[in-house]
Amino acid sequence: MSPAAKHILDARRAKRILAPLGAAAPGTPAEGYALQFEVATGLGAVPPAGFKIGATTKQMQDYLGLPHPAAGFVPAASLKAEGVALPFADFLNVGVECEVGVRLGADLPFGPTTRAQAEAAVAEVFPAIEIVERRYGDLAELGTPTLIADQVFHAAGVLGAPDPGWKSLDLGAIRGEMTVDGVSKGSGHGRDLLGHPMEALAWLAHSGAAEVFGGLRKGQVVWLGSVTPPIWLDGPCSVVVAFEGLGKVALRFS
Repeated sequence: MSPAAKHILDARRAKRILAPLGAAAPGTPAEGYALQFEVATGLGAVPPAGFKIGATTKQMQDYLGLPHPAAGFVPAASLKAEGVALPFADFLNVGVECEVGVRLGADLPFGPTTRAQAEAAVAEVFPAIEIVERRYGDLAELGTPTLIADQVFHAAGVLGAPDPGWKSLDLGAIRGEMTVDGVSKGSGHGRDLLGHPMEALAWLAHSGAAEVFGGLRKGQVVWLGSVTPPIWLDGPCSVVVAFEGLGKVALRFS
């Protein structure tokens, strides 16, 4: 294991802010994805249970200072069921995101992918919550490649029930809203995700993450991106994400 991968894993396990990697830092997104693969290997997460996509909306790109989306692997331990209760103290500077999720019913090999090809590989669509951690200090100092290596804020995620009628929905038009203890914290639409949720999936299939992990595989889950900025939490609370026509999903921090 490289010193950079060990540094990332040690910080994660100690629940401390990830310090810049200095001379060991990846210099390009491609090097960041290669380091991410090392981190996944260190966690026993190859092949991963799925992926998350960050910065699929313009507001998230502006928030993170990224000119394009970025993806991270998702280990099996990240997958939480609807209604789960999680200890707030288990996370470092925890936040939540309002997401559309999918489960693949067929492989998507690495390479240029159309929206139609991406959609044809999808077996299930569901509302989802991504749990993220603000594990960083100055993002500009840390650098985008290191952010990629560290799974782009990912900590865990909650999967809602799949909607059997998703193919009849206009996924670009559906509105999603997040509430925390019953108070609305933001909303957005499926079209905020690179124009359409399936465009985000198509992007992932040709991303550096798909390249280093050997493409996307049947059964994997993908968080396609948040239609709201992350909502950072102050303490135990209840979180609900609801998408019109698609359903809702909830979790509780205790």
